[in-house]
Order: sequence, then structure tokens, then C-alpha cells
Amino acid sequence: MDSLTHLCIPGSKAIIATDLNLDNLTDGQNKLAAFYDFAPEIEDFGDALIRGLTSSPKSLPCKFFYDKRGSELFDLICKLPEYYVTRTELQLLNDYSEEILSFCGGNLHIIEFGSGSSHKIRSLLNSADKVKAYTAIDISREHLIRSCLDLAKNYKSLLVSAICTDYSKTFNLPDLPAEGSRKIAYFPGSSIGNFSRQDAALFLKRAGNLLGSGSGLLIGIDLKKDQSLLNAAYNDSQGITAAFNLNLLHRARAELKVPFEVEKFTHDAIYNAEQGRIEMYLESKVDQALSWKGNLFKFKSGERIHTENSHKYSLDEIETLANSSGYKVEKRWVDKASLFSVYFLSFSAA
Repeated sequence: MDSLTHLCIPGSKAIIATDLNLDNLTDGQNKLAAFYDFAPEIEDFGDALIRGLTSSPKSLPCKFFYDKRGSELFDLICKLPEYYVTRTELQLLNDYSEEILSFCGGNLHIIEFGSGSSHKIRSLLNSADKVKAYTAIDISREHLIRSCLDLAKNYKSLLVSAICTDYSKTFNLPDLPAEGSRKIAYFPGSSIGNFSRQDAALFLKRAGNLLGSGSGLLIGIDLKKDQSLLNAAYNDSQGITAAFNLNLLHRARAELKVPFEVEKFTHDAIYNAEQGRIEMYLESKVDQALSWKGNLFKFKSGERIHTENSHKYSLDEIETLANSSGYKVEKRWVDKASLFSVYFLSFSAA
């Protein structure tokens, strides 16, 4: 691990960074209030590929979807008519932002897990009289800094900070600006659905313990619905989701020189009603084999590589999940078609 360097931005809080030039944390006019780099260990794509393809059943982690091309494809997915998730959540945030913030309280410090480009938070930050500070947590260091500097540029009175770490693992929350503000965790996009139900409860408990008793959690959760709507959302007519899934193999070819013949695989997404989740796979069209780094990967025709789960919840299941994780449901917002929900939960467990 690289040694830690302490840096200061003039007029801002001390920061900890790893091999970062001060120029990376300011664009000359805007600066971060604080930056902490925990130098998270990044799982190696090649190691994950060998583990996943030598396991039974075969699998690849969904975290590797998001190279440059994968991120571009996901942005296209979010605009598809069949993919209700993003537009429905954004509509809820836009329609109920004032009401949502009133339940959260005043003098807020919103801390977002898996902040990405920090787009959705803007629906809430427009009520700047209530939100005093925002801290983004993400594993992608350079993208995190760029997104936060852009946010600081657009919200001049907001204290914008960043923490580079793997939020799915245990870490300690460092001292941040706006002490005395009420800390609210923000976890949008139904990202909780990518966890198993057991891991979802574990994550929620860790988030509550991280922020402390009396903190709150604002979370987006996708709802159970007619299977035809779910299947259409993950098997869109334009084939964008298929391209997104297959891009894992294109990425492996480009970055690792794994000799996948991508045209010999197809995308498949099914709703597993018993488990309450969408399951995504890459399915081999034919019997085939490929060799890479001393490993021989064999695929029978119809054999699948599991790439992602997306769990869906009923309203009763959400309440059970919240209560079992030390939270109380304070308020929920659901669209008229009952496609998606946004919840505000308060944490009280020790």
C-alpha cells in the first residue's frame, strides 16, 4: 500500500490522499471541503474471471460491467421506454423533494453510498436551505473527484466532500465538515437489490452503525410487479441491455486478451419468482472451449454465466428488512403505478 500523504486545500479541511496532486482536487475556482482516500483494494478483473469461470455454476461479478463502454450503455438503458427504474425514481424525487427533506429534518448532511456521477442528489440539493453538506462515497477515485468538483461548482454554498472507499465493506467515517448537522445516508437507484437479502440487511446495519443512532436513511427500492414488466425491462426490444451484458466479454477480450468469441454467447434475463429477483446470464449458444493463462474454460451449449441479480421487494418485505436492520419506517413514497418506492428510515439500534 502506498504511504498516505496529508494535503490541505486553502480554506478547506485537511485531507488524506494517496499519490494525488493538489491540482486534482481543485479546478482553480472550486474546491472540495474535504477528501479522504482509504486506498481501497480493487479486485483484479483477471483473477475474478478465472475464479468465476472455474466455479460451478459459472459467474462473473456485476461490478465489472462499468468500463467506459459499459457506463455508456447503462446510460442508454436508463432512457429506454421499458426500463422504468430510473425515470420513476427521478420523478418521485422531483415531485416530493420538499416533503422528503421535511421528513429528513433541517441542517442536513447527506452522505451518499455509491455516488457515481452524483446526478440524482441534485433533485434534493435544489432545496439548499435544508442541505448544508454533501459527502460522496465511491470506489472510483478520479471519477469521484471530478463529480464532486462539478457539484461544488453548481452549488456554491454547499460543503462538498468525498471519501474514496469500498462502501460495501466496513470502514470508519472520518471527521467531516458541518459537524452538528444531522447525517442522512442516501442510497438511490435500487442498488440494494444487487445484494442478497441477507447481505442487504447486513449493509443496512453497517450504514446505521456508521452514522450512529438518530441518523436517517433515504433509500430507493424497486417493487415486485407483473413479471411481463420486469422481463421487458431487462430484455428490451432494442437490445441495449443485451449489449450491456455482453460487453463483459468484449471487455475481457480488449483488456485481458481472453479469446472470447462473443457472437457465440447471448444475453438472457429471467424473473425468478421464488427468489423475487431478476437473474441475468450470458448463455453459450454452442459447445465451445477457450484457453487463457493456462486455464481451459469449457462451455456446453445452453450453459450460462451468471452476471447479476436484481432483487425486488413487496412493501411488507421492505418494512421487515428495515425493522430487522434496526430502522423504523418513517415515510414512503410510491408512484401511482406502484413500480418503485423511496423510503425514509430512522436508525435506532446500537
